[in-house]
Amino acid sequence: MSKALKESVIAVIFGGRSAERDVSMQSGPLVAEGLRSKGYQVVELDLYGVGAVLDPIVQLQSIEFDLAFIALHGGEGEDGSVQALLEMMGKPYTGSSPLACGFAMDKVLTKRFWKGIGIPTPAYLSFVGHVDADVIEEQMLYPMIVKPSREGSTIGINKVTNRSELEAALLSALEYDSDILVEEFVNGPEFTITIIDGVAFPAIGLKPAPDHKLYDYEAKYIADDTEYLLPCGLNEDDENELLMLSLDAYRSLGCSGWGRVDVMRDQNDVFWVLEVNTAPGMTTHSLVPMAAKYVGIDYASLVEKIAQNAWNKK
Repeated sequence: MSKALKESVIAVIFGGRSAERDVSMQSGPLVAEGLRSKGYQVVELDLYGVGAVLDPIVQLQSIEFDLAFIALHGGEGEDGSVQALLEMMGKPYTGSSPLACGFAMDKVLTKRFWKGIGIPTPAYLSFVGHVDADVIEEQMLYPMIVKPSREGSTIGINKVTNRSELEAALLSALEYDSDILVEEFVNGPEFTITIIDGVAFPAIGLKPAPDHKLYDYEAKYIADDTEYLLPCGLNEDDENELLMLSLDAYRSLGCSGWGRVDVMRDQNDVFWVLEVNTAPGMTTHSLVPMAAKYVGIDYASLVEKIAQNAWNKK
C-alpha cells in the first residue's frame, strides 16, 4: 500500500530563469508556508538560485522528495521542461503534462489550433525573427496588441495605436522571444477563470486603473488600484457560457490539474479566449487564490487541494 501524501515530502520548486522569476520568488515561499500550515513536510528549491549549479537535474537530484509542487512561472516551469524532467525521475508533480504545458506556452501555436477547432480567439499575425511593420499595417487595423509568443504575466505586451508605438512594441517583444504575436485588440472587459481538478471557479472581472492601458505586469503584481470584480458582473447565463468556453479551451490543449484561462468580451458580447496559463501566479495579488477564497477555500486549503490532486493522479 502506497504511503499517504501527509507521510511524504513535497518539494516546492520556484525561481527559474524566465522573466517571471520575481513573481515565482513570491509564489514559492507562500505555497511552502501554506502546505506546512497543513502539516505537510516541505522542502523548498529555488531553481537556478544564487550559487546553485546550472544543471536543474543535479538540483532536483540533490533533494529527497515524493511530489513536486511547481511554482515556476514562464520558462522551464510552463514550457514542459521541468515536467519532463520530473517524469523521467518518476516523480509526480502538480499541473499539466509536458506536452500540454508546451502547447499552452506557445501562444501562436495555441491560437492556430483554436482557430482550427472553433475556439473563438482574436485575429492575429505571427512572425519569427524579422517583423515587418508594413505587412502588419496592410493586414490589421489599429489598435493592436503586440506580445512575445512564449512569455506570461503580460511581460513584453503592449497596446499600440500608431506606427511609432508599433515599432517600439515590436522591439520590446523581441527582447523576450524571437516569435512575435500581433493580435487584434478586443475592446471590452477582461475575465479570468480558475480551473482546478476539472472544475471552473467563478470568473473574476479585471478592471485596471484608468492610467493602465492594459491589465499588464504592473497592474497584476504591483499596483493596488486594480479592481477585481467578484461576482464578475455578468448575468448567470453569460457567466455559464464563459465558464464552459474556458473549460473547452483548457481541455482542448490537454491541460489538467489546475490552471487559469484569460478571456475578453467585445462590444457585441462575444467572448474571445486569449490564453491558458498552466502554472499561474500564487502571490498575494494573484487571481487563483482570489477565486478560491470567493468560494470558501483559503490559501492553505487551496495549495493542499492542488497537491492532493497531483498525488491522486500518480
